[in-house]
Amino acid sequence: MTESSIVFLPCADIEKTVSFYRDVLGLKVSQKQSDRLYIFDTGYGYWGFCQYSDQRPPLSGNKGVCLSLNLSSNEEVLMKYEELKDRCQVIRQPQKHPDFPVYSFFIADPDGYMVEFQKIQM
Repeated sequence: MTESSIVFLPCADIEKTVSFYRDVLGLKVSQKQSDRLYIFDTGYGYWGFCQYSDQRPPLSGNKGVCLSLNLSSNEEVLMKYEELKDRCQVIRQPQKHPDFPVYSFFIADPDGYMVEFQKIQM
């Protein structure tokens, strides 16, 4: 039986990535497998970031990768936005998505991955 899930993503500078996810977003480092690979606990799964020795480029930008964190309410989305708006590059301010039942905002990480904080409307 599946115990959890993890997504591994390449990054250009592991120190900047760790600083962003740990210090800015407040995610807990679940594992450090080497000086170039960290795994973060998102609460219901894991994101792993690796600065590969083959200089593999990040999968960000127009490649469509979006990392989403689900929050408990629209108010929590707004509170998280207020907490982060001056510390991160904001891609989109909080709003209801035009095509999906989601209220969210987007920021960019150091590699340009889109990180979404959302409340899925039921």
